[in-house]
Amino acid sequence: MKKLTYQQRLLAGAAAAVIVLGGGFAVWTATRAPEKAPEAHAEEEEAHGAGEALEMDAARIQAAGIVLAPVGSGSLSAEIVAQGTVVGTPQGEAVLAARADGVISRVTLRLGDSVGAGQTVALIESREASTIAAERAAAQARLTAARQAFAREQRLFNARITARQDLEAAQTALAEAEAESRRTSSAAAAARVSADGRSTGVVSPISGRVTAANATLGSFVTAGTELFRVANATQIEIQASVSAEDAGRIAPGDRASINLPEGEVLATVRSITPGVNAESRAATVILSLAGVGGLRPGQAVSVRIYSRDAQGAGGISVPEEAIQTVEGREVVFVRNAKGFSAVPVIVGQRSAGRAQITSGLSAGQIIATRNAFLLKAALGAGEVEH
Repeated sequence: MKKLTYQQRLLAGAAAAVIVLGGGFAVWTATRAPEKAPEAHAEEEEAHGAGEALEMDAARIQAAGIVLAPVGSGSLSAEIVAQGTVVGTPQGEAVLAARADGVISRVTLRLGDSVGAGQTVALIESREASTIAAERAAAQARLTAARQAFAREQRLFNARITARQDLEAAQTALAEAEAESRRTSSAAAAARVSADGRSTGVVSPISGRVTAANATLGSFVTAGTELFRVANATQIEIQASVSAEDAGRIAPGDRASINLPEGEVLATVRSITPGVNAESRAATVILSLAGVGGLRPGQAVSVRIYSRDAQGAGGISVPEEAIQTVEGREVVFVRNAKGFSAVPVIVGQRSAGRAQITSGLSAGQIIATRNAFLLKAALGAGEVEH
């Protein structure tokens, strides 16, 4: 057995049994098969393509903060890296404005509060609200009178007392009264007139959180003044800027990924603007997200788009931080049923935090990316014990 120096034993002990992350403990066990003849060992590595194994369940992986990601296919040189901004979808963001001139008499929500679809967030006392309410009441009264007149004419006509033209005139008056009632009721509903007819309501059409609040109690506002903004963090998309040349290589349906501190979020190209911005000379690519992943409207993100050229050129690529050096070999930790296997790889070119893998991995395998160095430390501890 190889004799270790004092410094090697000290470093191995520091990485050995327990690593504390985020207030939790993750215990890792490194396992290795019994010693075999060199010929048998070489045959096994050739057959399985994997080296040492680390036993670790999903709970320990999460506690350690290790991020998993699938191996992507495509040529690294054909990938397009761009800067993007998180924005709300048309159904994910709303501007709440005053519906009539008046004084803000009530504010029920503040910045950051949750709001439900159809919830009233403010009331505005308004003369217009009183006028609309009065017109609605008058129209309802005329409708009631028209219904009574028509019923009376119907009875007289059936008794052969009045002529048909009197019945038809009453029927026409009823139809006009019904139309006027519908008009005034729709106007009151659009203005969100309260039951007492004194106020109009500011109502959110979507569920989400208040991201802007400009309403001040007692202030006078005019119709159309923006008072609140509401955003739903689950209804978002990415707008990325690319050059005109790169835009020609992108098509709807192409794969993409968003680089975040917590890992990568998968996305898909939804559309590309047909022209470029006159000032920036860049086209805008709209990306639909497969998962939210903690993104917020207004956030700046780094985007990687796998164009048609990238997907058809062959090869695979991984985040550069997934590659670790163990005993002079570059390895990637591949997820398996029990934990991870340290798989030797051959690395080609590197660019913008990504590395091309020319041998050792296949597309679709799940690997450790962020904090993969912790697996290397745990593997080193297992080597000392062995």
